[in-house]
Amino acid sequence: MFDELINKTEEKVQNIFKNIEDIAYFNSKKVLDAFWSENISEIHFNGTTGYGYGDLGRDALERVYARIFNSEDALVRNQFISGTHALSTAFFALLRPGDTLLSITGKPYDTLDSVIGFNDNASSLKAFGIKYEQIDLIDNDFDYKSIKERVAKNDIKVIEIQRSIGYSLRKSISIDALEKVIKTIREVNKDVIIMVDNCYCEFVSKKEPIEVGADICVGSLIKNLGGGIASNGAYIVGRRDLIHLCSERLNVAGEAKEVGPSLGATKSFFQGLYMAPSVVASSLKTAVLAACLLEELGYQVSPKWNEERADIVQTITFNDPDKLIKFVQGIQKGSAIDANALAQASDMPGYDDKIIMASGSFTQGSSIELSCDGPIRPPYVAYLQGGLTYEYGKIGVIKAIENLEKD
Repeated sequence: MFDELINKTEEKVQNIFKNIEDIAYFNSKKVLDAFWSENISEIHFNGTTGYGYGDLGRDALERVYARIFNSEDALVRNQFISGTHALSTAFFALLRPGDTLLSITGKPYDTLDSVIGFNDNASSLKAFGIKYEQIDLIDNDFDYKSIKERVAKNDIKVIEIQRSIGYSLRKSISIDALEKVIKTIREVNKDVIIMVDNCYCEFVSKKEPIEVGADICVGSLIKNLGGGIASNGAYIVGRRDLIHLCSERLNVAGEAKEVGPSLGATKSFFQGLYMAPSVVASSLKTAVLAACLLEELGYQVSPKWNEERADIVQTITFNDPDKLIKFVQGIQKGSAIDANALAQASDMPGYDDKIIMASGSFTQGSSIELSCDGPIRPPYVAYLQGGLTYEYGKIGVIKAIENLEKD
């Protein structure tokens, strides 16, 4: 019975899969064009230690990223622990005491609470005298009127836009919506720095934020662009002057991008980027299949299987903590690593609620590998993402649904 449902579902989603494959082809060509333009060769895989002076591979990789994002410069480093670390680095690089940070997509992801200062952390932006304001979305779209009125006062230093949903219930921000709001901002303020949190969104469409007017863009390498091969790291791309500030914040003033040893990570960064368009496509197909199957079984999903996607994240609302836990535990059972582990809700650094997380991954915390997590709070939503191949993603989703539906 379940096999028949899966077969019918896969037939139903073929047109969506074809569109995903077309985007993957476009972005694969973009990656190869950048590799060809920079004449990437085996010599670029050699790493450096110590200070990291004269690291040919690291510097070439950053030029490749700049080409792919159509940006002036890039900072791609294994010294970044996570996407949150890269975002924090950018905030502290760009903002000074007395400056104001404005989020126009509502409250940012939970791991930024201590960075911004919602919990009065002594190392936060707030502790350094940096002010924070936010404008919430209205019906999953920007509040253009409020944004124009606020930004026209010319006292905002940085505008932050988080494209993916975090642990919220809103929709993710499409590249077209991003372009529209950036144009709206520029009508009233030419100077404010527009910064985009691009985590989970890379290669989902044919354009990236810098190409539609953003000044700076940040993401993690254990998500889309690492292709499941990079074992850590993150990137920041954008205007050269802003990247310089970020590199001085990450490293040291006066040395900027000239230091930072690659420590043997460069090959995996190149290879992960090379694989990324295909891996992102597999993740998207996995999400589409899950959405279609779970909707058929009566669950509330977002996006729906045939809706436009801006990132690789699929949400399933259970309205029941036990169902959320069973689904996440099922994803763990369908993983390659630690499949015998029983996922349990627990406290995690950076979160106020207990989190249940399935991540049977080769790299700890890798979200591009099939994973699923969610806070134990109403309405009990699972956030599913990743899948290095569609086949592995499909198997994981089947395991999760079987675990969910069993008595």
